[in-house]
Amino acid sequence: MTDMGRSPHRWRFFRSGGFDQVRLDTAEDLVHLSELDPKLWSVLSCPTSGLEFDTRTLELLDANGDGHVRVPEILDAVSWSCSLLKDPARLIEGGDALPLDAIDDSTPEGVRLLASARQILANLQRSGADAVSVDESSDKTAIFSARCFNGDGIVPPALSDDEEIRSVMGEIMERFGPEADLSGEPGVSQEKLEAFFTEARDFLDWWEAGQANPEEVLPLGEATAAATEVFESVRAKVDDYFTRCRLAAFDARATAALNPDAAVYAALAAGEIAVSAAAVAALPLAEVAAGRPLPLGEGLNPAWAESIERLGRDVVNPLLGARESLSLEDWEAVSARLAPYRAWLAGKAGEHVASLGAERLRAMVDGGVREAIADLIAKDGAVEEQTASIDAVERLARYHRDLFALLNNFVSLRDFYSARRKAIFQAGTLYLDRRSCNLCLRVDDMTRHSALAHFSGTYLVYCHCERKGQQPMTIVAGLTDGDADNVMVGRNGVFYDRSGLDWDATVVKLVEHPISVRQAFWSPYKRIARMIQEQVQKFAASRDQALEEEAMSGVTGAVARAESGRGGAQQTPFDIARFAGIFAAIGLAIGAIGTALAAVVAGLFNLAWWQLPLVALGVLLAISGPSMLLAWLKLRQRNLAPLLDANGWAVNTRARINLPFGASLTGVAALPAGSQRSLDDPYAENKRPWKTYLFLTVVVIAVVAAWQQGYLDPLIEQVLERFRSTGGG
Repeated sequence: MTDMGRSPHRWRFFRSGGFDQVRLDTAEDLVHLSELDPKLWSVLSCPTSGLEFDTRTLELLDANGDGHVRVPEILDAVSWSCSLLKDPARLIEGGDALPLDAIDDSTPEGVRLLASARQILANLQRSGADAVSVDESSDKTAIFSARCFNGDGIVPPALSDDEEIRSVMGEIMERFGPEADLSGEPGVSQEKLEAFFTEARDFLDWWEAGQANPEEVLPLGEATAAATEVFESVRAKVDDYFTRCRLAAFDARATAALNPDAAVYAALAAGEIAVSAAAVAALPLAEVAAGRPLPLGEGLNPAWAESIERLGRDVVNPLLGARESLSLEDWEAVSARLAPYRAWLAGKAGEHVASLGAERLRAMVDGGVREAIADLIAKDGAVEEQTASIDAVERLARYHRDLFALLNNFVSLRDFYSARRKAIFQAGTLYLDRRSCNLCLRVDDMTRHSALAHFSGTYLVYCHCERKGQQPMTIVAGLTDGDADNVMVGRNGVFYDRSGLDWDATVVKLVEHPISVRQAFWSPYKRIARMIQEQVQKFAASRDQALEEEAMSGVTGAVARAESGRGGAQQTPFDIARFAGIFAAIGLAIGAIGTALAAVVAGLFNLAWWQLPLVALGVLLAISGPSMLLAWLKLRQRNLAPLLDANGWAVNTRARINLPFGASLTGVAALPAGSQRSLDDPYAENKRPWKTYLFLTVVVIAVVAAWQQGYLDPLIEQVLERFRSTGGG
């Protein structure tokens, strides 16, 4: 008994992959999962991307948003789900639809969640439904229409039936930008509402300040704004003119310098002169002289004549009366009359709303529109808790469907080591070289992955996969059965992902390890065959080159002898002794080979019949035994963990891939049971019996050599003795 007076939960384990894994079969297993020692978990962390698992569910599990799901986050999800379900076994049953009667409404949170689930169905026009699916709980746009409050603090115009309110909300969004409501429609938040009406009030305060003293601020009434615009357009140039005149009055010697020099006009006269030319506009408004007024008609700089005439007509004459010219005193008087308006204009507020005009803004401010929109926003905020519960409905629906599957790839690797379904890290199936590889993982960085995956002890094939209309990807496949004789970089295959889509796959990298004991058995013979083939090729190439060089040398020598004169050189006589020695050496070599073979054959003849298979087996073991033993030892070390760790997992155990399990991960081509097979190949190569002749020749040489050496005499004597004893002689 524990300190709390109850027995600890009784766990059940199964052994697979060379280690004990916990079984999660009952609701009690899930309820007590937090009591399971983390050291007994198969995985401590997994990434939220690159898996054949619902990405949104993984994001919900990843509470801190670091891109990994860890043990505490799994425990929190299991505990939360169990607390909201009447029967936690529902998580084991799973299913895309969460039944409403499965939600535990005995707690306040459960009551809110059940109400939110029913609200979702009502908004989707499915009020009579008894279950809510993952898709239904996830589609916020469908759940929250533009005419429903959703608690996000943003209200679209469609929420109001008042045309004026909808119009004002449109003005707010136009000037301060819309915000997206959960329904997907643009709307207004409290922040944007306050910004709009703050500027509206500021603008009205500014406007009313100008209207309080219209005689002073608006000396020309409604025409003041246009007159001030004309005044500002020439103010700097008129100030320049009167400043020049005042300098001329100060010192008469400055007059000539203050007027354009004749050279300036000469430069202008050298080309075409346009009234709008910058050089003309830079000249003074009129001829500069001490105390000279500014003419408003004749005698003006052509570039400024129209603007000054408009100044006289729209500003000077209305303010001072009709004038033919403008004195310095008149100019200062005009500036003083317009100064209050200019100062008022400089303090203008409400830039974003000014275009609506004071009358429209006053109607908005005084019409209670702000209060009406604020009330809509407050009503929307009042259902914030309900909206949060709607998010909880999505979370529970996803956990109801996906959580147990994740547990069988996290707490244990049950999915991987069972035939029920593929693990979440298995990306699909690669078909290559008459085999199917089911241990395929997505890879982001091949170089980084292969550096760690090498320690898995598994023969790995990295493939670049492409499919039209899809982003290319890289996978790694484990070859765990068959051989790798025809697997090489550049070979093409086909990869089928978990959705059934086919991809063009090209081998780009190999990490070589033993594949099977069967492959190891034939490996020495294949190496010897390759070595003999390479040596024969090298010998043939060297002999071909030697013959070519010898022929060239012979031709060159013959030409040289022909050029030295006919009969001038003696031919080298045929040396019969030399060739006799060569044939004698060849005979000795054949004899030695024959003697050795005879000794072997004689030794075999001296054995009993049942000893011959043992000798053959011993020879095979002597050749293939070391390779098979080494492969067996390495195959026992095959480990899944480095493959997953290289993808960002934190595997908590040594997950072995033994020989039987490895054979199940790779399917080798085989004819179906009951198939009929014809060996008649019309395109088969013609068989030549030279191998048989060579074998018979070697046997004959061995028998003759054994007879000559007397090894066969005892055997012949035994045969003759048996023949005599049977009455043959």
